Amino acid sequence: MAEAPNRLGIGELLQWNALLISFALFLTLAILGSISARNDWTSIGILLLLIVISLALLITSADFFVEGAKGLARRAGIAEVVIGLTIVSIGTSLPEILVTASASASSAGDPAYMDLAVGNIYGSVLVQITLVLGIVVVYKPLEIRPAWLRRDGLLMLLSLFVLTALLWQGGQLSRIEGAILCLLYGLYLVWLLSDTDKIREDEKKIINDIKTKDFSWTGTAYMIMVIIGLSFAVFSATELIKYACDIAYKLDVPHAIVGSTMSGLGTSLPELTVAMVAVRKSQGVAIGTLIGSNITDPLLSIGIAAIVSPISLTEASYDLTMYLIIPATILGASICLTMMWSGFKFSRYEGSILIGFYIIFLLLIELQRQGYLNTWI
Repeated sequence: MAEAPNRLGIGELLQWNALLISFALFLTLAILGSISARNDWTSIGILLLLIVISLALLITSADFFVEGAKGLARRAGIAEVVIGLTIVSIGTSLPEILVTASASASSAGDPAYMDLAVGNIYGSVLVQITLVLGIVVVYKPLEIRPAWLRRDGLLMLLSLFVLTALLWQGGQLSRIEGAILCLLYGLYLVWLLSDTDKIREDEKKIINDIKTKDFSWTGTAYMIMVIIGLSFAVFSATELIKYACDIAYKLDVPHAIVGSTMSGLGTSLPELTVAMVAVRKSQGVAIGTLIGSNITDPLLSIGIAAIVSPISLTEASYDLTMYLIIPATILGASICLTMMWSGFKFSRYEGSILIGFYIIFLLLIELQRQGYLNTWI
């Protein structure tokens, strides 16, 4: 009994160190970013340095955020997969929400920003379900519970089909359609939270065992951890996106491609870092974060953007989006779910296949940009 305070003290010390490192990286990024903007530093080297600092802040803040979310889940007696599907997935989807809504709001000055908004949503889903999940699985194979697939995996695929159907009908999303997408997401949350009593018995046992243990921090402290970690993660992801897009613009890459690659990858970094951190501590949070985020993006993220300003694809990117980016996203999600159903396990080999799928997508995007696929798309 006498050793418990020391163990708790070490745990608290580690959390405080993570917080101090995050504050130091935040101040460094804010100061360098401000100096760069004031002096108009536009070299790719400076932008790469800012990207590295943003990524470091993203990783440390994600760790802080995951610990806070897990602490809240344990104290409330809620399964960690539910926390992953709600608070963590919404939190890690905030960059997509911010980028998509900002692009929608800026579309009056440049309609091509709509292409960035749509490309960002599909690109984020594709990155998360292939590259991000592939990296996580290669790092640590995952076991999949059938309940996760029946409820959330199929809903993820259905969300993509609903969004695609609305876009296909006239190539745009009205404010009413955006509100419908947000409403569908709200109904999903209500259903999910009301379904917590039906969690599998083994999950309930884990929760009961955890609730009997002592905690070094209070519920309020865990909530502060979530808020601080999430705030830093959103800030660093937003800065990273901005600098990555600046590099892409310097190389004269079209908006639709920037949205589905640079912006999609950038806004998915919170999911990657949270999943990589969570997979060592809670596979429920890891899987819940990735699947939950891919429900949030096609419903809530783009729904909010459409409410801000109706979304329509420009003629220049309509074929690219509808006949390459969207089919690749739906195909990638279908392959991922098929792998999950086969034995309810994710092996390193399957993770490598998902990573390879995303690399093939990037090659097709580059071939299209070079004009080799223009006769097909």
